Order: sequence, then C-alpha cells, then structure tokens
Amino acid sequence: MTSSPRTSPLTHFDAAGQAHMVDVGEKHETQRIARAAGSISMRPETLALIREGSAKKGDVLGVARIAAIQGAKRTSELIPLCHPIALTRVGVEFAIDEAKHRVTCQATAETVGRTGVEMEALTAVSVALLTIYDMCKAADRGMVIDGISLLEKQGGKSGHWIAP
Repeated sequence: MTSSPRTSPLTHFDAAGQAHMVDVGEKHETQRIARAAGSISMRPETLALIREGSAKKGDVLGVARIAAIQGAKRTSELIPLCHPIALTRVGVEFAIDEAKHRVTCQATAETVGRTGVEMEALTAVSVALLTIYDMCKAADRGMVIDGISLLEKQGGKSGHWIAP
C-alpha cells in the first residue's frame, strides 16, 4: 500500500491526514549539519556547585555532555517518525553565565545522509539540560529549562538556514 500524494506542508502527514515516515529514498546524500541551543537557569548556589564540580553526583557538565551525545544517537527511538541516522559527529559545548545564573548548552550534529540532523541536535540539547536538572534537583528543584531552538542547519535540498 503506497501513501497518497502529499498536499499538506507538514511532511509527516499524507493527503488523508495519516501520520507516516517521510520517504527519503530519492534524496541525494549530502553533508548535513545542525546546531541547536538552550539553557537552564538556577539559583546562584546551584551554579556554584556545577562550576566548582562539587555537586553530590559529581561532574555535572561532563555527565551532561555524554548524555547529550547518547540522546542524539537515540533520537529515532524517542521521536516516532524520525529516521535512524548514522551520525558522523556530535559536539556539545557548555557556557556558564554567572550574571544570569544559567548554563547554556549548544550541540552540533553532523552526518552524510538523505535527511537532516535538526532533531538530533535539538534532542542532544534537551537531554543535556534534563541531565543537569536531574543531577542538581536535590539542591534546586526550581531550575527552569528554556529557549531550546534550532540555530542553524546546512545541507540538503533546502540548503543553509540560520535562525533570524
């Protein structure tokens, strides 16, 4: 059974409105890169625990980096209609903002393939920030995760896009 031609701009629905995995079989393989970012705000004392590496559970940012990479690799298991992607690189960087009492995470996902890696970059950031929350929640349950967004994507038919 083949799906009907698509009439919606939402690519994960066919003409009948049924969810489906997008067919990428005819797309050309290209290098694809996506960057995403987000942040977690907290009390100054909690940020000090992270910065000093003295949190009860250990090196918070080191564990969050590994969690982000693992999250990127498992995106298709978490997001139902994502294709499994052979990632060629996942980079994760953290920045501590003392003035705003927050940690910002930026993740870059790369592949050579037929579909983009935006979801992998966004998942990496989300999982990193959730890991920070998990590791510090005993000290600060009021942390706030926000601003998770795609910053840039390259490759594929739509080319290079940078967030406004």
